[in-house]
Amino acid sequence: MEGGRPATAGDVAVAAGVSLATVDRVLNGRPGVRDVTARAVQDAVERLGFRRDLAAANLARGRRYRFRFLVPDLPQNSFMQAVRHEIDAAAARGLDQRMTLTVETYAAFDPLDLARQLGARRGRDAMGIAVVAVDAPEVRDAIARLHADGIAVVTMVSDATPSRRTCFIGPDNVAAGRVAASLLGRFVGGRRGRVLTVAGRMTLRDHAERRLGFAQTMERDFPALSLLPVAEGLDDWAVTEPIVTEALRACPDLVGIYSMGAGNRGIVAALEAAGRAGDVVAVGHELTPFMREALLGGTFDAAINQDPSDEVRRAVQTLKALADGRDDFRPDPVRIDIYLKDNLP
Repeated sequence: MEGGRPATAGDVAVAAGVSLATVDRVLNGRPGVRDVTARAVQDAVERLGFRRDLAAANLARGRRYRFRFLVPDLPQNSFMQAVRHEIDAAAARGLDQRMTLTVETYAAFDPLDLARQLGARRGRDAMGIAVVAVDAPEVRDAIARLHADGIAVVTMVSDATPSRRTCFIGPDNVAAGRVAASLLGRFVGGRRGRVLTVAGRMTLRDHAERRLGFAQTMERDFPALSLLPVAEGLDDWAVTEPIVTEALRACPDLVGIYSMGAGNRGIVAALEAAGRAGDVVAVGHELTPFMREALLGGTFDAAINQDPSDEVRRAVQTLKALADGRDDFRPDPVRIDIYLKDNLP
């Protein structure tokens, strides 16, 4: 700090007894500076606590940021449509910051198509990529190739590990599953019976992690409840409805349903058709307009929500920091919120 204000490159130049151009060459690692001069500049940087404003420097040089988002093509999934909306909004805001964001889709749940999209030639022009991932070897291999080419990849909403992605932007999904189990188990109120868990696909790591956390807490705290095998509804209500209908028919002692993805319209339809809407405890994810109606109507008892605007904002911030050379930048986990019909915003 100089006189209570952050030190500038000019302050470093004065302290080191060199020109501003020399300071710029040293900070950017360009040749043509003697070792003794470079050491003097570095000493001044440390002594003054100088920190480079890389974003401002890039803006001054006319640098344009180019980032790419890849999301699954799920037009019936309200949450993923909200993510798309937030990316489009961020792209509009980014025009004033010399930032270009493009969003592309891949066939939902298809790791081969996602791997092809990640490896597409147009992706090589991006400074960084944010992807809602499928956890599969083909996807991890595509991420590794991008990393080898110097292109940063961050995963959001759903992760792919172990991989060379830089970081994951999203909630702690194991913890979210544990919360869902605690809510459902308590709402069941001591009854014995079975619980159905419905995923989109278990190749989605967020769904797999939610199921893991849910099963851990169920086994530990609610031994009177047993879990049925995971059902995959492809985040599609038309696929989910007959799955739930059959579970209700085959298991008269079904007392709970945990929906780990979308397709909740099918769960509500099946419960109402069976006359079990007020009897079976249902817990799901994401406060979509339909989930709000289901909570108010009493068919769903609780929703665990993540904020898509927060995730997109963090993804943009992370990609920008990585493009600026800040390899130490890591976002905190996205917060989860619990909504009942009594605290809807």
